[in-house]
Amino acid sequence: MGDQIARGEEFVKKAEKKLSGWGLFGSKYDDAADLFDKAANCFKLAKSWDRAGAVYVKLASCHLKLDSKHEAAGAYANAAHCYKKTNMREAISCLEQAVHMFLDIGRLNMSARYYKEIAELYEQEQNLEQAITYYEKAADLFQSEDVTTTANQCKQKIAEFSAKLEKYQRAIEIFEEIAQHSIKNNLLKYGVRGHLLNAGICQLCRGDVVAINNALERYQELDPTFSGTRECKLLVDLEAAIDEEDVAKFTGCLKEYDSMTKLDEWRTTLLLRVKEALKAKELEEDDLT
Repeated sequence: MGDQIARGEEFVKKAEKKLSGWGLFGSKYDDAADLFDKAANCFKLAKSWDRAGAVYVKLASCHLKLDSKHEAAGAYANAAHCYKKTNMREAISCLEQAVHMFLDIGRLNMSARYYKEIAELYEQEQNLEQAITYYEKAADLFQSEDVTTTANQCKQKIAEFSAKLEKYQRAIEIFEEIAQHSIKNNLLKYGVRGHLLNAGICQLCRGDVVAINNALERYQELDPTFSGTRECKLLVDLEAAIDEEDVAKFTGCLKEYDSMTKLDEWRTTLLLRVKEALKAKELEEDDLT
């Protein structure tokens, strides 16, 4: 480890000496770039992630001097992947730099990929608002490049986080949009009932029984097979329990569904919100009688 750090520092010194000297037609930047690249590899082998990240940023600067934005963007991405292990702020900053350069040279797919990576970093930090912002940027670019499956994955994240932040209407619109696009695609249509279930759960969170019924009718028109699914039955039964203000019935429906198909963390969180609201309503009515 110590040997690798010492070698890395030696390469950095040589690179900086090259930069401070005189070079013909940018050759000094080429030479320095090669030395910075070797230094960064040494620091990575030593697991000195901050030092490796900082050297990759210097490498990016050399590539910019040589007017090579593609290589500079790659160096910033490498810097970000080192910083991810120690410094989230720096990682995001370097990925932003990479994105701007890839956008400048028309590499939209790469830009989309790194926007998605930024979103995932914000997701790790539980910064859902910022995660939504970057998943939106990624989804737009993936869509423009016809990478539909990845665009839909990003949109699903936006919908899930919107619902967590109690922006239910927005989540509903996105889940319904994904379902509408997926129904036309033979590879994606099997996921439609899951998207409609998610939209329906968000409808339940809003607590408007009329809107829930209207939505269920729309979903059965969109996908005629939906009415025969366990997902549809669950939404119908939960709507009935809400209408009857019956917490026990609501809980029973969830247990029955969960015994066959495990409810994931996101669905469980939202359905618990619905259950708590139903309990509160039941208690309120008990107090009035």
